[in-house]
Amino acid sequence: MPNLSRRRMLQAGMTAPLLPALQGCATATGGGAPAAGPFQPTWESLIAGYRTPDWFRDAKLGIWAHWGPQCQPERGDWYGRQMYIQGNPYYEHHVRTYGHPTEVGFMEVMNQWKAENWDPEGLLDLYQAAGAKYVMAMAQHHDNLDLFESSHPWNSLRVGPKRDIVGTWEKLVRARGLRFGVSNHGAHAWHWWQTAYGYDAEGPLAGRRYDAARLTKADGVGKWWEGLDPQELYTGPTFAPPDGITSIEAMNAWHDARDGRWLETVPENNPAFVRSWVTRQRELVDRYRPDMVYFDNHGLPLGQHGLDATAYYYNAALAWRGELPVVNGKRLAPEKRRGVVETFERGFTDSLMPEPWQTDTCIGDWHYNRARYVDHSYVPAKSVVQRLCDVVSKNGNLLLNIPMRGDGSIDSDERAILAEMAAWIAVNGEAIFASRPWSIYGEGPTAVNTGNQNEEHARPWTAEDIRFTTRNGVLYAIALDWPGDNQVTIRSLGERALGGRKVERVEMLGGDAPLTFRQTADDLTITLPGRRATAFVPAFRIRGTGLVQEQSA
Repeated sequence: MPNLSRRRMLQAGMTAPLLPALQGCATATGGGAPAAGPFQPTWESLIAGYRTPDWFRDAKLGIWAHWGPQCQPERGDWYGRQMYIQGNPYYEHHVRTYGHPTEVGFMEVMNQWKAENWDPEGLLDLYQAAGAKYVMAMAQHHDNLDLFESSHPWNSLRVGPKRDIVGTWEKLVRARGLRFGVSNHGAHAWHWWQTAYGYDAEGPLAGRRYDAARLTKADGVGKWWEGLDPQELYTGPTFAPPDGITSIEAMNAWHDARDGRWLETVPENNPAFVRSWVTRQRELVDRYRPDMVYFDNHGLPLGQHGLDATAYYYNAALAWRGELPVVNGKRLAPEKRRGVVETFERGFTDSLMPEPWQTDTCIGDWHYNRARYVDHSYVPAKSVVQRLCDVVSKNGNLLLNIPMRGDGSIDSDERAILAEMAAWIAVNGEAIFASRPWSIYGEGPTAVNTGNQNEEHARPWTAEDIRFTTRNGVLYAIALDWPGDNQVTIRSLGERALGGRKVERVEMLGGDAPLTFRQTADDLTITLPGRRATAFVPAFRIRGTGLVQEQSA
């Protein structure tokens, strides 16, 4: 990025009206034709023409229904892949619970997923009360089952719930005036599924291939999956281990060296998989017209095909609603953050980002894990709120997954977390929603590292960790914990740091009475009232002439 002043860097991330060249240009077309419009399938075109929509910058908090058949076993993430790895706890569970994967593969678990207790209206009541302004539905995970009406035969209208999961969410979410997103993880299915083509290296069934390696469409006659081809689900063998591996360790080494990597490449010798992904992504956006698409990829999926899909979606959305949508990608080079919205999976940034961004995280495992409920190990509401405040102060949004059981319900611990979030939002939401960053994001002793998948290294926040936001000319200061001595000291609001500007009034959200404060050259000290307006994370309105002069429109 060119060398810019802080103010210009902030402005570069702010939403501007659509460029004149983009207004009214796009016309969507169906089938395989591209959507006419200003965007071409190149990074240069995306970067030059994209502006993050205001709705996303105002929303701040989304809730993700990261829900599909891998929630059915209630064992956590990547069940479908790991159940085919002998010696893995998921393999052991599968053999005990369902049967050996030579006879009972993951496709059988998919069909046992019935979503019989799914109450999307009730869940949306909880999500909305907790502050969600957008809701994201998982449309397809690495297991290659479409959770929407698609031309791919393996979809949730034919398998498992026999329902259009995405379509149901979409109608109900829009009826509430919320924004709707979908997540597509399917570009990784071709390598993710290669364990299903393996076999036990040891034991009485050693050498007998698992179900994916043996089943064909003809084998389904007279069965629940009659007419479906298992090879279309499992994607075909690409890294199938050779015969003759005779130890679990050697088999695991084989998989780790070949299909254990997170591959972003187009699969060689499997053009049918790529064609299928392209068609289904087009169907997904054309049928449901989402406001947002999350790609579970570093950059965009499948090389040029991801660029094609993104340019098509941008042009089509301009035709549908006259506004640009949001596309998420991960691990973007700085210049590419101006063409799509970067998301940090379970990660942080240590700075105020010039472009709007997002972190996606979860209070437990991405897929429901009953052990989290049994041992009460979910991320608590306090930590979620702290994370929200940190992210928003740095020009970002928080996308939060509340894991759902296979039957479509959530447990009592999860309900309690959402209720505590709702109580905090009811008091402090004005400091979050439709806010914009201040000239700095905050201060405090607790450092975080920029990157993905680094939450486990984070230290607890303290009362000295302060985060700032602005809205309608008001500066908000949020202490990420309650101080033990009933006082909050903020060095960034001392007269020297403010260039001589004066703080004129301080209020705690949840009460209109002014608070006692003292501003010196070095800091601002606020004395808190005896009554706590919320159980955690107090927020303050701070007024004074010129305090928010660096706020961008």
